[in-house]
Parts: sequence; structure tokens; C-alpha cells
Amino acid sequence: MFFKQFYLGCLAHASYLIGDEETKTAVVVDPQRDIEQYLEEARREGFEIRHVFLTHFHADFIAGHLELRDRVDAKIHLGARADAEFAFIPHPDSDAVEFGQVRLKVLETPGHTPEGISIVVYDLAKSAEIPYAVLTGDTLFIGDVGRPDLLASFGVSAEDLAAMLYDSLHEKLLSLPDETLVYPAHGAGSMCGKSLSTDLFSTMGAQRQYNYALKPMSKEDFIRLVTAGQPEAPKYFSHDAVLNRKERATLEETLATELKPLSLERVLEMKQAGAQLLDVRETADFAGAHLADSINIGLGGPYATWAGTLLERTRPIVLIAEPGLEQEAAMRLGRIGFDNVAGYLEGGMAALEQRPDLIRRTDRIAAPTLGERLASAQPPLVLDVRTENEWQQKRIGDSLNIPLNGLAERSGELPRDRPIVVHCGTGYRSSIATSLLEGQGFDNTIDLVGGFNAWEKCCPKEIAGGAG
Repeated sequence: MFFKQFYLGCLAHASYLIGDEETKTAVVVDPQRDIEQYLEEARREGFEIRHVFLTHFHADFIAGHLELRDRVDAKIHLGARADAEFAFIPHPDSDAVEFGQVRLKVLETPGHTPEGISIVVYDLAKSAEIPYAVLTGDTLFIGDVGRPDLLASFGVSAEDLAAMLYDSLHEKLLSLPDETLVYPAHGAGSMCGKSLSTDLFSTMGAQRQYNYALKPMSKEDFIRLVTAGQPEAPKYFSHDAVLNRKERATLEETLATELKPLSLERVLEMKQAGAQLLDVRETADFAGAHLADSINIGLGGPYATWAGTLLERTRPIVLIAEPGLEQEAAMRLGRIGFDNVAGYLEGGMAALEQRPDLIRRTDRIAAPTLGERLASAQPPLVLDVRTENEWQQKRIGDSLNIPLNGLAERSGELPRDRPIVVHCGTGYRSSIATSLLEGQGFDNTIDLVGGFNAWEKCCPKEIAGGAG
């Protein structure tokens, strides 16, 4: 048996290719929408991808099941409770797909979603009784379990799903041997749970011992535990959960229509008509010069997640990128179902050479200088756009906390007659925040270079909070 995990850091997403050396048949589980890496791996190993499994209808990304179906005629497999527009093979509990020395046994494990499944993997050349691994989707993570609160808008309560999750864990997954490897669909940074480990795999024995949600407890206590303290889900999650059920255009088809060079004049016309200007360059480059009213979400960070959180999928997006990076920017939006890119500014910022009136710059401040300003008679307001939990643990003195995902709605709480120094952890989110505020007419914002990390190194005595 051939087994390989593919990990996409920006979405904290894990997918899998499993192949049989005897029949040269392969299956991909929970693929991302851009599928070239699976095709390349299959070609390199001499496999034909004939099957694609989804453990559930993902909310945080668009899966590549239709792309694999259309490119290599792979059959789509889902749990028996799934309902989709496209043709698929439904698998009830304990159903199995076997090819050569590989057996994939389906366990129905609802809880994160009603149709969720886990896939028990057997390498028959080694044992037909002891599983090699279990692919747990979003049911069981390393150090956590899947959140049960994402389907409230679809009429399914968090408490009902949490009860299903408890049964799935205790009646199905916890019955697997300690040595069974655990491979989930997400790792640390995913919004599909609240405390995922940075480890990319584990064993059932280790999870039985260390995972807080698998400790002995009643179902009622479990429901209270897993429904509390979940992070706010990005607004694009519900859209993606629906889109993954639908027959839709493939990523290749979408990009063919999106990657159009646009003149500056055309970009300005589209902006006037309501288009969103998305600058994907690095923070320092954006601060040095950018097109007025553009929002900066850099490719160097969790780009797709923040784009999906802050941008409108119903309004066109015009990309501003370093020449040559336009396709990556559009493709990564396509991973979360944002297929509304209308084109990109041809030439990038070089297109503004003759229009200095359209260029804006972001003021920036170093941590030592901020320390001096805060000690002055007229100190600036410090705006912390990290999460409330981050702010509670450690913060800069009397800073005001408005998390980035709620900043646009709460900007009315900010003064317009006083300098505002904006910071996050490293400077990535604060650059997004200052660009958002600029678009709302704030001309008094200053970005803290290096964020709280720089402040902590510079001025550790000036830190407040529970861990300060």
C-alpha cells in the first residue's frame, strides 16, 4: 500500500492519496480544489486515480471532487446520509471498498456534520484485522474534535450534533486499536475546532490518553464542553458547505475567465461600480505605496481565510499583485469558492506611475517610538485587532480591543481626531485593519511594525493582561 498526506498550511487542510501497488489503483480523500499535486504524484508512482472520497461537506474550503471526476473520471464516494446534486456512490456504515491489498472501510461518524464519515484503512499485505490508519475527517482531530455548531443556520442545533459526535467517538472511533494511526482533515489554525494540535497525525492510543474531549465523561458534560468557547466562524463557511454539495464550474474553468489584465482606467471604472480592490502584496510594500481604497490581504499569510472573512463574494474582486502572482492570488480565492475575480491590474503598481494622486501610503511606527509616544502628554490610542483571547492574555497597557473580523462594523467606536496605532501579533492583520479603516475615511491610523511580538521584545515591562 502507498499512503501519502498532503498538507496545505494556509488552510490547515490535510488530504490523502492511497494507492495499491498491485492493481495500480488510487483513491484521494478530501482533496483541495487545485488537484495537480495528486495527478503528479499518481503519475510518478504509476497509479490511476479511480476514486475520490469526501468525509463530509467541508465548510472551510471547496473540495476537488468534481475536478478529479472531470479530469480522470474518478468516482465520487460519500456517506449514505449525504445529499448532493452530482452523482455519487453512497456508503452506509461498515461498507467497504477494496482494491488489491487496500481496504477502505466506512464508519458513519456524524457530529461535525450529519453526513460525516471516517475511513478505516487496512493494508491487507500486513493485516486484514488490525487497521493501519483511520482518516477521521473533521470528527476527530489531534488534540480536539470537530465543532458541532456550524449548521445552526440550516436548522441543526449544536447540541444535537454534539450528541451525535459523542456517540461517533465512543461507539466507533474509540473501539479502534491503540496502534491505529489517526489522520484528520485539519491541523492547528483551522476554524473547524478550538484547540487543534500542530501534529499532523497521531495514534488512537495517544488520543485516548491526551485528547481533552476523549476523557471519561457523561454525554451531557461532553455536549457542554464541545459547544463552549468555539471561535466565530468566517462568514464564507455556510456558502462553502452548500457549494460542496452542488454541481459547479471547476477551478480550471473559473480561472480561464478570471485572469484578465485590466487597465488602470478600467479598474477605476469597476471600483466606481462597486468592485473590491484586493492588494495581495506584502505588508511593507503595501505601506510604501498602494492604490487608494484597496484592502491589503497578503499572500504571505492566511490569505484565503481573511479574504473569505472580510470580502463580499457577491461583488467583483480586482486583484493588485506583483506581476506573475495574479494566478496564485485567484487560485487561492478559488479554493474557498470565491469565483468572483473580475481581473487584475495590468502591470501592478507600475500602472500608477503617472497617477500619483491615486497613491496612498500607510504610516508605520517602531515599538520603541510607540513607547515614547505613549509616555507623552498626548498619547495615541492603541487599537489591538487580535482576538479577545489574545488580548486578555497579553496586551499593551490600555489598548482597545476590536478583533479584525468585527472591525468594519465597530469602526464607529474609534476617534477621528486622535492618532490610532493599530497592531496585531506580527503585523499581518494590522495591515489589513489599517487598509480597512483607510477605506472608511480614517486618515489618522499608524501600523505598528512587527506587532505585539516587537512590543514584547522592546517593552516587556509595559505589558498588561493575565499572562503579562
